[in-house]
Amino acid sequence: MTDAAGTIHEFVAAHRGDAEQFLAELVKVPSDNPPGDCMPHAIRAATLLEALGFSVERHVVPDAAVRANGMVSCMNLVVRVRFGSGTGPAIALNAHGDVVPPGAGWTVDPYAAEIRDGHMFGRGAAVSKSDFATYAFALLALRDAAARGAAFDGAVELHFTYDEEVGGAIGPQWLLQQGIVAPDLVISAGFSYAITTAHNGCLHLEVEVAGKSGHAAEPEKGIDALEAATGILSDLYALRMTYSATRSTVPGIGSPTLVVGLIEGGINTNVVPDHVAFRIDRRIIPEESPVEAEATLTRQIHDFAAKWPAVRVNVRRILLAVPFVPIAGQEKLVGALKRHAKAVLGEDIATGGVPIYTDARLYTTAGIPAVLYGAGPRTLAEANGHRADERLRLTDLHLATEVVALALADLLAPIRR
Repeated sequence: MTDAAGTIHEFVAAHRGDAEQFLAELVKVPSDNPPGDCMPHAIRAATLLEALGFSVERHVVPDAAVRANGMVSCMNLVVRVRFGSGTGPAIALNAHGDVVPPGAGWTVDPYAAEIRDGHMFGRGAAVSKSDFATYAFALLALRDAAARGAAFDGAVELHFTYDEEVGGAIGPQWLLQQGIVAPDLVISAGFSYAITTAHNGCLHLEVEVAGKSGHAAEPEKGIDALEAATGILSDLYALRMTYSATRSTVPGIGSPTLVVGLIEGGINTNVVPDHVAFRIDRRIIPEESPVEAEATLTRQIHDFAAKWPAVRVNVRRILLAVPFVPIAGQEKLVGALKRHAKAVLGEDIATGGVPIYTDARLYTTAGIPAVLYGAGPRTLAEANGHRADERLRLTDLHLATEVVALALADLLAPIRR
């Protein structure tokens, strides 16, 4: 392992500029989701990967599935590199190329990949186009070490997918269900100074409140959907105050949360509103049952609505993402990453949970051990993840690339008999 480690270190150091340029080209192609027109980015990423010498499988998701997922276009990319006899484990490296829209408040062009003070700025620079670069160049470093005589046995796959921001159903889940991929272990996009072994699940519900329109001069002749929705929302906000009494035992994860993130309705200023719809984000801690969380919240909404008998209320699920929880085999990934992170970063890195949800859960629910680890700072806030002026410290990109490559080398080391 000593010789491979030196070779990997030299390769990563020699190709820093190439990795940065690769990431910049990815940031420059918009892949906002919504609207989810992600095919152009996937095509560009495939071209860039092929320029690095990889054979790239292009898996176009059928239009019907894309539309059902609320997107415009989607193509997932798979790269497979085999080492030795190929009888060792198949390890997948998964990152998503779709990103949230830029929003307001940027001081730079979100698609320019501007470098300032050692940071690359741009939407997706940290979450998670960065790990397209981390994983591609880690695999290149491993392939270079093998060409120089290092012995590995198994396979490494790149799973670059495009629907994480809307749930992952036509990304990793689709690849697994179609039998296109079946890895033994997975490293999914994350940050450099911690290994994520658990995260929250997420429930999205849409609540529709239907009343009856009427002239604003005679409001009593209508049924005010907004008035009823306001009452239901007040009860929901009171309910969420009770969630703080429930705490997760997983470090890094707190209590369940509830946010009403979107609301629309009404016809005109001078009309009694006949329809209001709003969407709820309910985060589910690892100790909770997602099915029970959904059933309980749905029942509570209907109980709140019963105070407004004149309106009709419908509750519809938009998304149910189960929590990411540890399963047997995860310790192999944690051990390899921790060992090499300490050597490369010069510090012990922690393991724990995060309150977000990611595609990693789709692998563990299929029985495949996974962790989150990749390029980035200590917190989402430092990276301005999902905020204006998202940025990645380029030093972290190169450090994470070396850690991942070394961990892969450990995990693919031939068994001595």
